[in-house]
Amino acid sequence: MKIWIDMENTPHIPFFRPIIRELRKRGHEVFLTARDGNQTCEMAGFHSLDYHRVGRHYGRHLTAKACGLVVRSTQLLRFARRERPGLALSLGSRSQNLAAKFLGIPVVEIMDYEHTAEFSMLESRWYLTPNVVCAAVHGGKPTERIRTYDGIKEDVYVSDFQPDASILDLLGLRDAWLVVTARPPATEAHYHNAEAELLFECFIDRALECPEARIVLLPRNPRQEAHLRSRFPLWFANSKLVVPQGVIDGLNLIWHSDLVVSGGGTMNREAAAMGVPVFSVFRGPIGAVDRLLCDQHRLVLIETPDDVDRKIPLVPRTRGELPIPPGSGVLTEILNHLDSIIISLRPDLETTLNGS
Repeated sequence: MKIWIDMENTPHIPFFRPIIRELRKRGHEVFLTARDGNQTCEMAGFHSLDYHRVGRHYGRHLTAKACGLVVRSTQLLRFARRERPGLALSLGSRSQNLAAKFLGIPVVEIMDYEHTAEFSMLESRWYLTPNVVCAAVHGGKPTERIRTYDGIKEDVYVSDFQPDASILDLLGLRDAWLVVTARPPATEAHYHNAEAELLFECFIDRALECPEARIVLLPRNPRQEAHLRSRFPLWFANSKLVVPQGVIDGLNLIWHSDLVVSGGGTMNREAAAMGVPVFSVFRGPIGAVDRLLCDQHRLVLIETPDDVDRKIPLVPRTRGELPIPPGSGVLTEILNHLDSIIISLRPDLETTLNGS
């Protein structure tokens, strides 16, 4: 079957890499589209993915988002009409959903945050979601349409990670006593809460006061970096704070950090999957996956400025062996669901897939 994967944000790149690899091993043709924004295309190129650049990010305002949805869906529609895929797959691409609905292409959406805004007209035919999300939304009852897997989606690719210490030289961190990775909140997301910005600013101010700390700041896009440089020039006044030039391996940076503080979801969960201390300043609706990680003491929620001082220790961590997440198991579960869906669409593939 020809399978179309659309990638709208940077976390989609590492997640889909092993899935693409395994789908191609099964004999499927996979083609990729990517939205230009938040370094998504740059990250796809960094990981040597062959993709088609379609559309761009339209910013934070709802009117612009709505216009962008229509424009990019139209662009994808023309592209998909030419390629004629048998299945569309994404991590919540509304543009792909709309284009696929118009063309009658079955849609599989992988979803791990139950508070994502969705329109009924864009509902996917199938959802793949962690057990804990299904339990939170549907009372723990998978259905033919809503299918589940154990663990978290980051387990799919973290298990393939291999550390490379050269990143310390690349970022000038070789002699640093304390390395902090900090990612600002997603201020252009529909679920953004301004409280997260205040907490993040409090943390950066505190970390800059620590003489031994070096901070790697990862703005989400050039607009956010320009805003932070304009509003907080003292942050960038010396070499204590580093902004990488170009795309870097996020997992490698996390592993070589002593702690991670982020206003988003994926980087927090990647750190949790790798056993790196991680503190979330996200103040939107907390999802079931993050609640689970908190209950397992793998992630700490920062909810007030006082928490910034009380709950975030600025101390080096002891690096041991990488934890072994159940990556192959989660990947296998997702692929088994995809096999089942593909067989339902093309019964003639059952013998081939069962043989793989």
